[in-house]
Amino acid sequence: MQHMFEFCYHNPTQVHFGLDSFAKLSELIPRNAKVLMLYGAGSIKRNGIYEQITQILSGYQVVEFGGVEANPTLETLDRAVDIVRAQNLDFILAVGGGSVSDGAKFVASASLYEGDGWDIVSGKHVVEKALPVGVVLTLPATGSESNAGAVVTRAATHEKRVFYVQPARPRFAILNPQVMASLPDRQLENGLVDAFVHVCEQYLTYPVGALVQDGYGEAVMRALKTLADSFDQRRETGWTQNLMWAANQALCGIIGVGVPQDWATHRMAVELTALYGIDHARTLSILQPSLLRETIRAKGAKLEQMGRNVFGLSNPTAEATIAAIEALYRSVNMPLHLRDTDISDSGAVPRIMQALRNHGNSALGGHAELDEARTERIIRAACSL
Repeated sequence: MQHMFEFCYHNPTQVHFGLDSFAKLSELIPRNAKVLMLYGAGSIKRNGIYEQITQILSGYQVVEFGGVEANPTLETLDRAVDIVRAQNLDFILAVGGGSVSDGAKFVASASLYEGDGWDIVSGKHVVEKALPVGVVLTLPATGSESNAGAVVTRAATHEKRVFYVQPARPRFAILNPQVMASLPDRQLENGLVDAFVHVCEQYLTYPVGALVQDGYGEAVMRALKTLADSFDQRRETGWTQNLMWAANQALCGIIGVGVPQDWATHRMAVELTALYGIDHARTLSILQPSLLRETIRAKGAKLEQMGRNVFGLSNPTAEATIAAIEALYRSVNMPLHLRDTDISDSGAVPRIMQALRNHGNSALGGHAELDEARTERIIRAACSL
């Protein structure tokens, strides 16, 4: 029988959850802090969040930087780094979703590094110190508000990389479900599926007798399935608060301790975003079913367990579970194939495969032993016309 791996778990991010949690900001940011407030395209100015936050911070020295993209680019974030250095700012406050949180981690790290910021993203430079980061979450999906991971794209070369910066892990995260009231359906759909796949990547490997981690992962996935089944209630506080907390717990680190993980879906999916600009969550729903079918033998036992404990299938075969996952995605309008998007590219398969080769991800190995031939079968099944 397989056993859990050794692990060390520490999550120092202080989470403040609730409808009145914005008020905590004045307690969490030091009074003498010089703050860079980082945000995205400006939706916070339309939905009232900006006004609430700036009023709370009226006694602080605050410099704003807006325009962080849904897939944050090195080029944009480098401009924010220049501002931090020029004005000697010493606290980074992200007001946004996962992309803004990711961007804040980069800015906090790169501001104290004299070299090229891409060194941090590519792993050439290991970050040992960073400015303090806080997050006001406006879009639940990635869990970035309480983990050390980040994703940044270099637009000039279409490279999208995942990296980890423990010193830039947020000191605090404010989770107020009211911020979701104005989110469009597409972002709620994305958030739900992104969180679901995050759990899958930590769960769908092979059994190691981890009763707590399995049970916790199954509980989060069942919650997300319930939210998908009750999507018509998405404007109610009960629904939004559960999505916000489920997305946080999906990737705060606790589900994955001591168990084998497999992030192959994510490592392939980043190329679809980099090449075609497809929403991150939608790249996951496009690729994951094909990947699961290709690796069904290696993942069979956990797929059957998932079918039984998450979907309540009476005959929880691995294939029936994959079909149930697809049905969940369809129920919230997610694509299951590249042709379900507005992308029509007869050269998609070779283009994606070349990008995977360029970034060293064409043969991911892992417990499912993904070599280049198997990777290409996955890409072909999900992306060929």
